[in-house]
Amino acid sequence: MATIKQSMDELMTTDGALCAALVDSGSGMILGQIGTGLDLEVAAAGNTEVVRAKMKTMRSLGLNDTIEDILITLGKQYHIIRPMVKQEGLFIYLVLDKARSNLALARRKTADVEQSLTL
Repeated sequence: MATIKQSMDELMTTDGALCAALVDSGSGMILGQIGTGLDLEVAAAGNTEVVRAKMKTMRSLGLNDTIEDILITLGKQYHIIRPMVKQEGLFIYLVLDKARSNLALARRKTADVEQSLTL
């Protein structure tokens, strides 16, 4: 069982981690954050819209499923968005330097942090 701060600290041990946040997808507000490299307030609000749009599309398609994670690949960065299963309405957001990270390990770390996070 880990606190928000412990979870953010753990995400930053991921190779290539630049910053991370725990975000409320209802409001777009950050509940915890760590790191530098981009404006996490803007990123949280924008990625809230990404999560909402994907959920709406899944409903429109009649998909009875959940989002495991959403990966956004940029030229120099990976952005991982992982909605929490245990705490609906929240998601973990992790930004990685593409050249210094291992995507498979980062996705695994994000899943592990999600499982251990308690609010």
